[in-house]
Amino acid sequence: MNDNTLATAPASRTPLTLLGAGAMGTALARAWLAAGHPVTVWNRTPARAEALAAEGASVAASAAEAVAANRLVVACLLDDASVGEALEDADLTGRDLVNLTTGTPEDGRTRAAWAEARGARFLDGGIMAIPPMIGIPESGGYVFYSGSRGVFEEHRDTLTAPTGARYVGTDPGFAALHDVALLSAMSGLFAGITHAFALIRREDISPKDFAPLLTSWLTAMTPSAHRTAEQLVSGDYTTGVVSNLAMQSAGNATLLRTAEEQGVSAELLTPYMELMARHVADGHGDQDGAGLIDPLVRAARG
Repeated sequence: MNDNTLATAPASRTPLTLLGAGAMGTALARAWLAAGHPVTVWNRTPARAEALAAEGASVAASAAEAVAANRLVVACLLDDASVGEALEDADLTGRDLVNLTTGTPEDGRTRAAWAEARGARFLDGGIMAIPPMIGIPESGGYVFYSGSRGVFEEHRDTLTAPTGARYVGTDPGFAALHDVALLSAMSGLFAGITHAFALIRREDISPKDFAPLLTSWLTAMTPSAHRTAEQLVSGDYTTGVVSNLAMQSAGNATLLRTAEEQGVSAELLTPYMELMARHVADGHGDQDGAGLIDPLVRAARG
């Protein structure tokens, strides 16, 4: 980028309004400012916006004033209720509302209908990054987007200035669903890591020596997600299975006995093991792990 481009960048970049100057909102605002986008910011606690004002952002006295400043409005607030409260008195007619506030799929769908009834186009987002990853392309962070394809396509360049973007469909709930599905998988992974370190905690085993063994093993196991996807599409959970559920369930006894011997609670493992044992008892011991997905869905639906 030459000096002339730098000089004209602010005038050529889409201006936007950002509601929310918490840790994530501040990181987003700084990335947009660095990319040359004029940013109007509002925060319920005005003092949190002072640092952004010093860096070139315009600070609005109210959310309604901030919304009036620009057609593109991005919300990054505490929760879905906060979005409704902040925008209660704002005129959304003709606005493009991008909601990066963490919520559920149903929150996204309900908020989309709410925004559209007030004259706005709506795009929901699920941020797969933490604040330090924002503005750093090599960090691997990105945002899931769903809802209005028109909003996404028109503002793609602006939305990708802070981090990557992945559009996952016109259903406004799909961004949150993808977000929560990945976070749920992460929670299970962290549960396993926590249990593994607990098992060695009282032994003469260096956690630093154990960590690379753990990460390499987990890395070798994660490609099984592709096999699970193929099995779900085909509906065949038994062909070519190397370690079926009956074998895994029998092996779980050793995991539980080891936890007991080491004085470690098995509470992070037992829900999964109990689901597996029930499915085997129902006559599905020849299946692969993908076979647990359908009964898990049925159990949740009652």
